[in-house]
Amino acid sequence: MLWTAIAFIVVLLLLKKFAWKPILAALQEREEFIDKSLKSAEEAKAQMSQLKSENEKLLAEARQEREKILKEAREMKEKIIADAKASATEEGNRIVATAKEEISKEKANAMSDIKKQVAALSLDIAEKVIRKEFDNKSQQEALVEEHLNSAKLS
Repeated sequence: MLWTAIAFIVVLLLLKKFAWKPILAALQEREEFIDKSLKSAEEAKAQMSQLKSENEKLLAEARQEREKILKEAREMKEKIIADAKASATEEGNRIVATAKEEISKEKANAMSDIKKQVAALSLDIAEKVIRKEFDNKSQQEALVEEHLNSAKLS
């Protein structure tokens, strides 16, 4: 037993001198590595939280910008439609005014032609009546009536 105790003490001293310090150093190193890893994980978590809040902020800004662009597009569409309606109404009014003016001119021309034809017919009838002078007034009226009925407006 003495030899066992001496062997145990020798092994214990050898372990203390050669193995205990490297084992403690390795454990100390591992503990520091774990602490660093935990700190890094906390920092990464904080950064992720910050990035998440920044992303949400950017998303909110993007939504606001999209709404603004859509609103501007709707306003532009409504303005274009209103301008087109105004332009179409103005063009329609101009066309109607031109058509009325042309109708008025055509009516005036037609009336002028009718007046000329009536004047020509009247002169023609008067010339025929004068050539054939009747003593009887009823005969003259019958002749005028006959010429009026036989005359056709062209």
